[in-house]
Amino acid sequence: MFEFGLKDIVDITLVAVILYYIYRLMRESRSLNVFIGIMIFILLWLFVSQILEMKLLGSIMDKLVSVGVIGLIILFQEDIRKFLFNLGTRQRIRSFINLFSQNKEGQKQRDKSAIMPIVMSCLSMSKRKVGALIVIERTMPLDDIVATGSVLDANINQLLIENIFFKNSPLHDGAMVIAGKRIKAAGCILPVSHSLDIPKELGLRHRAALGISQESDCLTIVVSEETGSISIAHKGELSLRLSAEKLESILTQEED
Repeated sequence: MFEFGLKDIVDITLVAVILYYIYRLMRESRSLNVFIGIMIFILLWLFVSQILEMKLLGSIMDKLVSVGVIGLIILFQEDIRKFLFNLGTRQRIRSFINLFSQNKEGQKQRDKSAIMPIVMSCLSMSKRKVGALIVIERTMPLDDIVATGSVLDANINQLLIENIFFKNSPLHDGAMVIAGKRIKAAGCILPVSHSLDIPKELGLRHRAALGISQESDCLTIVVSEETGSISIAHKGELSLRLSAEKLESILTQEED
């Protein structure tokens, strides 16, 4: 008689958690169809080898599974690196510490003091139709992106942001990187997304914002030079035509 105990519950729960994180990894890297295909193959493999007990076909599929694991590691090495990095991210530790923090109000005030200059500068540039591209680093370092531009390491200041993106500024065409409540660099080069799902009316800035958001967990703000609209790219998705209030809300939520 089959006995179902606490160990089995823990076993099933752990497998479910692992599958969920693999699903998230594949979804964010736009490889969801690959994940579905792998799951179908695993179920078919278990059905053939464990239920039907077909020894020859089962042994062939066993070999395919052992070789396939190595192939998947090579194919998705960048996504696996990102996944393992996220497991040890400082954001999870910080969130746990914040649960017991006695100065939450003061923390939110400090966060808002860094956010408001960004929001106000975006609003000002939006009204004047000045194009801008601002990348806000979160848990994944953007040192490789910072290296492509001019390092500033300056305080976040509304006038400084607007001056950098002024049309006659030598740095206005590139992206600004903000990390650790400071402007790290400007004039940076971002990877461009080649997704066919991007609306044709959106320009290179939006494609660059989407491209970096597919490779890291950063937030990227875009101010359109043609329409003045404000957009945000995060986790490979674009949120278009944001108000100043909505932009502030998104940035505040990400800081908490």
